Amino acid sequence: MTVKGPRGSLIQTMHPEITIVRDEGLVRVERTADDGFHRGLHGLTRSLVANMVEGVTKGFEKRLAIIGVGYRAALKGKDLEIQAGYSHPVNVTAPEGIEFEVPTPTSIVIRGNDKQAVGEVAANIRKIRKPEPYKGKGIRYEGEFVRKKAGKAAKGAA
Repeated sequence: MTVKGPRGSLIQTMHPEITIVRDEGLVRVERTADDGFHRGLHGLTRSLVANMVEGVTKGFEKRLAIIGVGYRAALKGKDLEIQAGYSHPVNVTAPEGIEFEVPTPTSIVIRGNDKQAVGEVAANIRKIRKPEPYKGKGIRYEGEFVRKKAGKAAKGAA
């Protein structure tokens, strides 16, 4: 299936037992049988088509927040350079169809038409330095809550 829109086009292969019918500006997904496998496949296909349509019209974005002293990100051309407490900066190259934006040194915006690609790139950037549970330092999704653990308990002088 191919979906074209103002932001470009997306191509996705669908399962052969699901048919996609287009009539009068509407797209309808139909299944051959009514068992559990086909019902699940029907919902998956419907979601994939809806995400493709939304992607080529509005696009998708994920926002990441960088928390920690000295942790920051910067754009180097189209690629991203992240300093996250290692001895060297970590470079992330932008895959085709994905663009990075760094509004502040501690936030990253990932944009693209393909929902899966945007989420995968965001997850890979988060993997560079996951938020740790003691101080909360690291790269996290904007709005993500990281539950903090208690550190070592101070023992009283006996």
